[in-house]
Amino acid sequence: MSLSNLLLELIPLCESLDDNWEQVVSLLDAHQDLAEYEVARFYVSRFTSRTIQQLVRSDDPRQRVKSAHMVRLTCTQRQAGQFLRLLIKDPCARVRSAAHRAMRGLRLDDVALPDSRIKKPHPYRGQLLGGWNPSGWSYGLFGNMWSIRQYRKQSRKPKTTLADLGVPKLETRKDVLSWLKLGSIRDLRKLLRAGSGPGSPYVSFTIPKASGEPRTITAPRLTLRRVQRQILDELLSKLPTHTAAHGFVKKRSVVTNAKPHEGAQLVVKLDLKDFFPTISYHRIRGLLCRYGFSPEVADTLAGLTTHRAVLSDGYVVWPGVLPQGAPTSPVLANLICRRLDSRLSGLAKRMGARYTRYADDLTFSFAKGLDHKNDLGRFLWWVNQVCQQEGFAENVGKRKILRPSAQQRITGVVVNSGLSVPRAMRRTFRAILHNCRMHGLDSQARGRRDFRAYLLGYASYIQMVQPSLGKRVLAEVRALLTASDRPST
Repeated sequence: MSLSNLLLELIPLCESLDDNWEQVVSLLDAHQDLAEYEVARFYVSRFTSRTIQQLVRSDDPRQRVKSAHMVRLTCTQRQAGQFLRLLIKDPCARVRSAAHRAMRGLRLDDVALPDSRIKKPHPYRGQLLGGWNPSGWSYGLFGNMWSIRQYRKQSRKPKTTLADLGVPKLETRKDVLSWLKLGSIRDLRKLLRAGSGPGSPYVSFTIPKASGEPRTITAPRLTLRRVQRQILDELLSKLPTHTAAHGFVKKRSVVTNAKPHEGAQLVVKLDLKDFFPTISYHRIRGLLCRYGFSPEVADTLAGLTTHRAVLSDGYVVWPGVLPQGAPTSPVLANLICRRLDSRLSGLAKRMGARYTRYADDLTFSFAKGLDHKNDLGRFLWWVNQVCQQEGFAENVGKRKILRPSAQQRITGVVVNSGLSVPRAMRRTFRAILHNCRMHGLDSQARGRRDFRAYLLGYASYIQMVQPSLGKRVLAEVRALLTASDRPST
């Protein structure tokens, strides 16, 4: 088929791509050897971006495999990079393989951080592991690859033993069952069932995000919740986290997360996309093996702390990922992010900045701004590439650059000059207290189940951020509640 005939077939199909995209892919796949194939690719690429984006975000790994194949056939190199960066670190091995094939097929040679564990090829060729090429995107995710084991430059640092951390001694699956007070393997298998329907150890529901989009919460039922709470309290909480991590860590809070950035000339806030779903069963298993647990124990604990979804057609998604709603997920995420925090802390120190992380929110601050040698764009590129290598993707749409002329708010705390609760929130709370005095507590409850606890909690929050002001506000709230308890005469 000539190019003109191919285009004549593609044009009507592309006008309604949602219904005909499989035919478009089939046509392009059958005519890859055409000399003018790049002309057809360039034409189709104008229509496929939205469809590929939907497939990349799909919960079904089969759809994500199709998206990688579609990227290879229909995208230009520049378009392909933004999709393949996500697919190259997908939890599913089939998706990763498809993404690697697409990268090789497109001869993608984008500039990326090299994998420092592999010697740079000489003479340099873009498609080989190592060097400033997209093969570095998979750094940190595939530590058991034969090539990495062969070309690793140096051994890992000596690890802290589990006995030093006070972790229970677990050598076999039977030890885990005894420790968790599970009667048999059958009881364990019940807790490892996939999905969130009847008979599953999880239940799923949605709540709205701040943007209005639905957020899926996958919460464990009572039996599994008890098991996960024991794993958290007696094992995970004893493993060390990085000093830059402030979310879900004892004696750290939103205040300790905001304190290092007080009075900065420049604040950079970044957000990690799909934080918990990015951390898969294999990463949890590798983390536990790294701390010295046997593969058998690591398999069991990773299975108990991850969730496998079941699609509408009965397909069970593998591997499982951290469920948003389980008590173990935040601490496991902090442990997984330890090397990410270490690398970003080192980068920040080199650039004269400070770095903290609260869950998926990354914050950098520059006390004196950036000098002429280090521009902001270059710094953001480095941060983006480090996150990519460590298995996370930045949500570029939520990136914020804050200067002293505007309100610099970090995890809800204003840091322009001292730590403070945002002025608008303080005024709103003052107005609520005034109306409570004038019209009674019930007039301001507005659907809150325990309005008294809300008032005390918010006043305590103000005291945590601004001790002197919060002390007065808390006394005012307590006096108001005491007065409301007195019988009217």
